[in-house]
Amino acid sequence: MANRTDPSAKSIRGTNPQNLVEKILRSKIYQNTYWKEQCFGLTAETLVDKAMELDHLGGTYGGNRRPTPFMCLVMKMLQIQPDKDIVVEFIKNEDYKYVRILGAFYLRLTGTDVDMYRYLEPLYNDYRKLRRKLADGKFALTHMDEVIDELLTRDNSCDIALPRIKKRWTIEAIGTLEPRKSALEDDFEEEEEKEEDDQLMAGLENGSPDRDYHCGRSPARERDRDRKRDRYRDRDYDRNYERDRDYDRDHGRGRDRHRDYDRDWDQDRDHDRDRYCDRDRYWMREEKEWLGRERDRRGRDRARRRSHSRSPSWSRDHKERDGEERSRRRARRSTSPRRGEGTDDGTTKKKKDKKEKKEKKDDGTDHPDPEIAEANRLRASLGLKPLK
Repeated sequence: MANRTDPSAKSIRGTNPQNLVEKILRSKIYQNTYWKEQCFGLTAETLVDKAMELDHLGGTYGGNRRPTPFMCLVMKMLQIQPDKDIVVEFIKNEDYKYVRILGAFYLRLTGTDVDMYRYLEPLYNDYRKLRRKLADGKFALTHMDEVIDELLTRDNSCDIALPRIKKRWTIEAIGTLEPRKSALEDDFEEEEEKEEDDQLMAGLENGSPDRDYHCGRSPARERDRDRKRDRYRDRDYDRNYERDRDYDRDHGRGRDRHRDYDRDWDQDRDHDRDRYCDRDRYWMREEKEWLGRERDRRGRDRARRRSHSRSPSWSRDHKERDGEERSRRRARRSTSPRRGEGTDDGTTKKKKDKKEKKEKKDDGTDHPDPEIAEANRLRASLGLKPLK
């Protein structure tokens, strides 16, 4: 609720006034402590007190790009959208310079082209010093007229993209804006009048019979004065025209650079697409060749098997070989011993058992008397005859 725009606020250039600030900077302002504590519940009347407390201007600073109080107050003005009369009073305030620059910045974001030139150009005559906070958190010294010139001639100020405005000479050609009047024009006229008075007094002292000195200003001097005034005015117009021309040329170079970049990107994309297509075609060709070779190999194997099956000698040899392998496999699989081998093993085993029994009887170790059997085992180990 605290970050919503006033329901009675009008859209600026077809969008919400808060959308004039980029989304990233807008979210940083909403998360800032100054916005939460000092800007909550401000109105057009109480905003003046906060603006009077400002001691510097700037956009964002530090590693995490924190917004300055000046930027928070600009966001608050976009949210509540004060009346145009209040903004004009901000600009005309001569006691507090940061209140003036705050109103000028807000008018640059939301005002019309005619209002910008009408209310901001007189601030060119304000040469007061201002403190500006840079991106690294340090302060730099600037002046009011420099900031106003930045607002009227550049597309970006205090990390905010400013809306585009028309050139002054185009608005003058339409007739909605009067030609700019220099603040030094009155001084030039006073100097010219002083020179004319001096010349008039000099002519009276010399007693010159020229009537022009007695009849006021001479027509020739009037023409010279008008010519000088037009020259100064043309000089200011030429200076503004050259500045606009340089600005358009720089932007034209930027557009050409972006156009060249887009063309190179399209060429690289076409090159990559052609390379990928060539690689796909290569792999498809290789796959077709491999399938052809595989098909030929299978055909040759099939023909060879067919030719072998037709020859009688090959079939006979093949049958004999199969019979031998089958008999060998059957013999390996059978677990029962052969008949002759089984009997031989049985007889030899029986003979062996009889011989062992006979040897045991000769030793006397199986005597029924355990003492005699123990003595016979001892005598047998010593190599003596057993006891009966």
